[in-house]
Amino acid sequence: MVFHQHALKNGLEIIAETSADAYSSSVGYFVRTGARDETEDLAGVSHFLEHMVFKGTPTRTAEDVNREFDEMGAHYNAFTSEENTVYYAAILPEFVDRSVGLLGDIMRPSLRPDDFDTEKQVIIEEIKMYDDQPPYGADDKCRAAFFGRHPLSHSVLGSVASIEALPVEAMRAYFERQYCPSNITLVAAGKIDFDALVASAERYCGGWQPMKADRQVDRPLPEAGFRCLHKPQATQEYVLQLADAPGSLDDERYAAKLLASILGDDTGSRLYWELVDPGLAESVSLSHYEYDGAGIYLTYLSTTPENVADNLATILKVYRQAEGEGFRAGELEQAKRKMKSRVVLGSERPRSRLFSVGMNWLHRHRYVTVRDDLNAIDAVRLDDLASILKRYPLTRNMTMAVGPLATVDEPQ
Repeated sequence: MVFHQHALKNGLEIIAETSADAYSSSVGYFVRTGARDETEDLAGVSHFLEHMVFKGTPTRTAEDVNREFDEMGAHYNAFTSEENTVYYAAILPEFVDRSVGLLGDIMRPSLRPDDFDTEKQVIIEEIKMYDDQPPYGADDKCRAAFFGRHPLSHSVLGSVASIEALPVEAMRAYFERQYCPSNITLVAAGKIDFDALVASAERYCGGWQPMKADRQVDRPLPEAGFRCLHKPQATQEYVLQLADAPGSLDDERYAAKLLASILGDDTGSRLYWELVDPGLAESVSLSHYEYDGAGIYLTYLSTTPENVADNLATILKVYRQAEGEGFRAGELEQAKRKMKSRVVLGSERPRSRLFSVGMNWLHRHRYVTVRDDLNAIDAVRLDDLASILKRYPLTRNMTMAVGPLATVDEPQ
């Protein structure tokens, strides 16, 4: 596979990992904007805007957009996170130019007031739906408590109040700032003619007016605590724990992911054998997530209300044991094999490589090959895991329990 890079005069970057032997192609516009880029009065606007992008342009109706994707047989979609909004399509190679043009056109949506008012109700219903599902509401509240006033505390969906109060003029102003060419990267993977891709980008995006978008990337000062959210209608008790972890530019991020695999992988980890295999919990896991200038460990537990106190005590025991006694060489080697298998198996389709190449570029502005990832995993040593746990202890965390219990005792 070969990496290519180009930038248009207006600042739009174009990158591609091309493979002449691939049978499919994937393209996407990666916009470096999300919940962390919003102010309080704009809470949820990035996700709302993602919906509005599919509502039509000056030259296409919403029906046109959907019909044209269907005519290509495209697998297409979009998503919004705390940091990015991504629009993508996986297509046959003969539709690369057309999909770049169609996706590029919806990057300049009409944002009509009638569509805005209609979609606002869809967003509000979505917020209410998630609020009825205990783990989702707890995720937002735990994140807000953990990050405090840092912008990573913002909810991707926003709140019913923030969406109801959002005027279309505020969305248009946000769009003008955040969807400028220098804040967007056109990413492609698979069977791609790069010169033709650049020509397509010039034709469809070359007229976009250049601007500059900024982002605050200060390191957060995470809070610790234990909170309970009473949801009488829930049948299971859910617990989320957030702890500080390496961020997207930290070399220790590979060690952080291996450590999470040893302790909380969903097959064969320490927590799995302690809680899931003996039937004490429905699910338990530990994952590592990285952001610009920050990172988190997320512990997730789903269990019966009567088992939650004992299971929280077991999780604390497992984390204290890891911080005090470290890990075994066999555990690290098994975690490396799991992680390398996932990297390789997850990279066999151009659509998967699209996200890997695109996210690495947005986070680090660097092309990372599959081999780079495998080498970085192999380089992690037992001392690295001990060092990282010393810097980022799992036992200092923000815990949020949500479910039918009005109170849950904090394990000591």
